[in-house]
Amino acid sequence: MAGNTFGHLFRITTFGESHGGGVGVVVDGCPPGIEITEEEIQKEQDRRRPGQSKITTPRKESDTVKILSGVFEGKTTGTPILVIAFNQEFESDDYIELKDVYRPSHADYTYEAKYGFRDWRGSGRASARETLARVAASVIAKKYLYKKLGVEIISYVESVGNIRTDIDFENVSMEDVEANIIRCPDPEKAEEMISLIEDVKEDGDSIGGAIRGVIKNVPVGLGEPVFDKLSADLGKAMLSINAVKGFEIGSGFEGTKLRGSQHNDPFKIEDGKIRTSSNNSGGVTGGISNGETIHFRVAFKPVSTIKKEQQTVSKNKKEVTLSAAGRHDPCVLPRAVPIVDAMSALVIMDHYLRHKAQNL
Repeated sequence: MAGNTFGHLFRITTFGESHGGGVGVVVDGCPPGIEITEEEIQKEQDRRRPGQSKITTPRKESDTVKILSGVFEGKTTGTPILVIAFNQEFESDDYIELKDVYRPSHADYTYEAKYGFRDWRGSGRASARETLARVAASVIAKKYLYKKLGVEIISYVESVGNIRTDIDFENVSMEDVEANIIRCPDPEKAEEMISLIEDVKEDGDSIGGAIRGVIKNVPVGLGEPVFDKLSADLGKAMLSINAVKGFEIGSGFEGTKLRGSQHNDPFKIEDGKIRTSSNNSGGVTGGISNGETIHFRVAFKPVSTIKKEQQTVSKNKKEVTLSAAGRHDPCVLPRAVPIVDAMSALVIMDHYLRHKAQNL
């Protein structure tokens, strides 16, 4: 396996490079009859696209999507769906000076070591532009999950650097998330985050942070023991996103500071249903969804491309000083929110179909 396919029953294969002809996705295993339009996919792409605010990369890609197969008269047909966005604005000349240099913390060195050569134009396949394809596929999954099950997926920026919001994730709405350019539902903290990113950008540097992922109204019973636990697949999905360095679900690492008597989620009956009175498990118990809100954190490192001078080496093993050109995000967090949403939807969609297939 080449690692370009994700999922079992609801399966996506992405293709394309940052500075190639375009980026797209083939969605296979999609149920027929789901109403979907290019406009719906485009709306979500606009949350991810570059050039959307003063704290993102100035690259002006419209990311205009086209559905080329698998949809007829506005509905999915059950056959493979092909969605593509052709690249329009790419300046490969920005990277000519870098083609023989290994940029620190980029995939340049490792890709060349693996394949024997690399696409040096804007990171090629290792570019975060590939995530456009995931977002496109997820729109179909999200619509199906919401219409059929009432599943809501709402991610948001929880921290940038040392600035963090402690807002209750249970009460966050999509309107709260989209109320500002950083996509933090806490207005006061959002302003602090934006100011920090502007300072970092002015300094020619970058900064990281964390995104809180929230999935509401997930049915009980999703997840496959033992290697395809729901939590494990969510972890793999999030760690496959560019710049992600950590994943924790529920109490995460903070839970290691508690005793079992403090960490356990006691059961109760509420409105005739079995519920838990706390949610330290993050909505997943034994690798299977327990009906509570699934919540997790995804850690993003600072963007690797910065304007500050850095020490590195060239292909001919000469030490050189590098100051990167090109157009890049000083902080990836605001544009990564819809990507976390997307991977959440793809995992839940795949596990729901697997659950239905097993429990006819």
